[in-house]
Amino acid sequence: MKLNQVAIQLFTLRDHCKTLEDFTKTIQKVSKIGYRAAQVSGIGPIPEEDVIKVLKGEGIVCCATHESPDLILKEPQRVIDRLGKLECTYTAYPYPGGVDLKSEASVTEMIQGLNRSGEILHRAGKVLCYHNHGKEFAKLGNSTILEKIYTETDSQFLQGELDTYWVQTGGGDNVAWCRKLRNRTPLLHIKDYGIDPQTEQPTYMEIGSGNLNFKEIIEAADQSACLWYIVEQDTCPGDPFDSVQKSFDYIKKYLVS
Repeated sequence: MKLNQVAIQLFTLRDHCKTLEDFTKTIQKVSKIGYRAAQVSGIGPIPEEDVIKVLKGEGIVCCATHESPDLILKEPQRVIDRLGKLECTYTAYPYPGGVDLKSEASVTEMIQGLNRSGEILHRAGKVLCYHNHGKEFAKLGNSTILEKIYTETDSQFLQGELDTYWVQTGGGDNVAWCRKLRNRTPLLHIKDYGIDPQTEQPTYMEIGSGNLNFKEIIEAADQSACLWYIVEQDTCPGDPFDSVQKSFDYIKKYLVS
């Protein structure tokens, strides 16, 4: 992993990206920290032309987006158009909203929809990825839902955006999954996993503050041709800018090659 492959997932800073003015200030801050790429997700209704202008002004590329499940499955051309305006190749299906994960028929319908939309994006030179949570590690038949998603889709049409925290939550092995998706995981959400000493419950942590072995995870992801390592922290203990600074500093000191 090179430092210029490290991106910030703007969902982490969503409360500071609601207006163009706030978005501009946020991008200036993350640029000053050292981030040179961003995943556009969770921001307010800001025109794409303004988003890319602000990003470019701070020397930051849009490495990926998240789009709504309905938009991806029902209106893939709109996704293509948005990615074009953002000068971006990658997007990810963020969450299996409205899908009954206990129903094989419902899961199969989602999988077939992802493959169809992914093919449309592929023909336009764009790439659809799947962003997992912990729930896709539930068994459905003889395999987990996440395994079904990848085995029942064409690797050209659906690639991976593994999330390290949620793989751990689901009882998966991050290193094994990075290897399993060799040449199929261009995006990796790096998010640390630890136990809150007050609640004794799992919680999101800054990179290096939790229990995940990121040296091994990053090595496996590098070997699997990952392109973007995207820092995300769904909730932060204080100022989220402090958290994304802490994560970046740890990455710079210990994880980049």
